[in-house]
Amino acid sequence: MKTIFHIDMDAFFVSVEELLDPTLKGKPVIVGGKGTERGVVSAASYEARKYGIHSAMPLRTAQQLCPHAIFLDGHMHLYKEYSDKVEAVLRTFSPLVDMASIDEAYMDMTGCERLFGPPLQAAHRLHQAITDKTGLNSSIGISTSRLVSKIASDQAKRNGILWILPGTEANWLAPLEVKRIPGVGKVTEKQLATIGIKRIGDLAQLDEKFLMDRFGKLGLALSGKAHGKDAGGWFDTEIGSNDDPKSISHEHTFNEDTSDFTTLRATLVRLCEKVMKRLRDHGLHARTTQLKLRFEGFETITRAKSLADPTDIDRDIVDAILQLFESNYPKGRKVRLLGVHVGQFTTTTPQPNLLTGQDDHKWRSALKAADKLKDKFGQDTLHLGGALKGIYKDRVHEAAPKDPIRKPKQ
Repeated sequence: MKTIFHIDMDAFFVSVEELLDPTLKGKPVIVGGKGTERGVVSAASYEARKYGIHSAMPLRTAQQLCPHAIFLDGHMHLYKEYSDKVEAVLRTFSPLVDMASIDEAYMDMTGCERLFGPPLQAAHRLHQAITDKTGLNSSIGISTSRLVSKIASDQAKRNGILWILPGTEANWLAPLEVKRIPGVGKVTEKQLATIGIKRIGDLAQLDEKFLMDRFGKLGLALSGKAHGKDAGGWFDTEIGSNDDPKSISHEHTFNEDTSDFTTLRATLVRLCEKVMKRLRDHGLHARTTQLKLRFEGFETITRAKSLADPTDIDRDIVDAILQLFESNYPKGRKVRLLGVHVGQFTTTTPQPNLLTGQDDHKWRSALKAADKLKDKFGQDTLHLGGALKGIYKDRVHEAAPKDPIRKPKQ
């Protein structure tokens, strides 16, 4: 029987900001940008949440709900630094750690009783160690599955620990609303409500075949989750398996819609740089790339292109993305958001092209040196010439990786 911990840092971004400026404590603080800007709330202090403010809410809506809130752009490099500190603490308790995002992690503590005591005692020791090493608070959920541990850590907030005893998982889940299940969003919640399902216990009573017929693979996963089992998506992998991401993307929303062709092209080059840096960090090569264009009025189009050979070179993705852009952008139309996405990864370095082999070698050497400088001095240390007119200040929600955090290959 496994012992799984889920660690969730409490109001992580805000808590780091409070370490930098203790005068923020006890005040409604919102991280993500100015209240007059586009963009969304990345994090809100518990004092701000009392006004109905939550992550992913438009900043302008948050400003209306709490005009006296303190709005901060955020410091993504510091959040990553503190995330690394938290991970370092976790790895002193178990080698099997998965950083599910920048502020949460799963740990397999099975068999660690002789070192740290029974689960609850080990959790208290870990909880204190995180605070001692980082100055930050966390909430910990404990159970026999990742699913139940994640829900338990949410119920333990803030700064608490909750252990769901083995064999009691289904009974504990039963009275909770179905939206507590990871992966059940508003759409699925409404679909379940139409058949009278509001609580996890209601879902657990449904026949697996009925759920499969109604919801397909999602229905099969829902059936397992309702009984406290790890099923579907993220929960299908073993902790510590360290899988590479299936795709990498970056997006940027302009503060004001723009039709300036030079700015749009330069911003796309900048997005390509960011995507490819992360791709190389994982030791991967991409075969496909995709452009995302969102116009004023929120009309959105995506266009994809497959490459002849997988690549980890900025030039190749930039060329493909700009071709897609110039073929699909109606000149003069204002753009709200741009996005660049790469996928179909391979870890195998492609054979040198007879025509571009020497040039590719020079590019890789230059990019390797540039990546080292960026790791040491920050992402804005160096840029491709074509990106210079597209330099923008990252919003926190744009700078944070959307895929689960994996340890980059060195």
